Amino acid sequence: MNTDKGIKLALILVAVYVGIVVLFESSLGFFQPEAGNTIVIETFDGAGNGYTRVVSLLTSAGNEYVAVNHWPRAWYGRLEETPRIGVTRDGGRAIFGAGIVSGAEHDRVQADNPTPLAFRFLTGFPPRYFVRLDPQ
Repeated sequence: MNTDKGIKLALILVAVYVGIVVLFESSLGFFQPEAGNTIVIETFDGAGNGYTRVVSLLTSAGNEYVAVNHWPRAWYGRLEETPRIGVTRDGGRAIFGAGIVSGAEHDRVQADNPTPLAFRFLTGFPPRYFVRLDPQ
């Protein structure tokens, strides 16, 4: 019987944790907080329709990046299909190429812009990718 209780408790804890992650991610997606180093990006589908979201701007080795830090990442899929990105900041808007980062560059950007453990916990430990903003 103790094993059954242990399994039930573990399942309850997992369900509570998943609920925390969903609530946190949903609130970020809904409220789209803009503060500090955030920018508004616009990604485009194959038909040219634009979709906006707020992300944090990162820098490394003189380049600008945005990070894919969350499980909801439809915008990243659109970038993979259509590698251009609109960026709105400081009242201006520009179009950039979207360079998907990998290898040593990814490792460098990650080292220059680490994510706190608390943030990783609240987002459910998603894999992290980076997109370089390449001026057009």
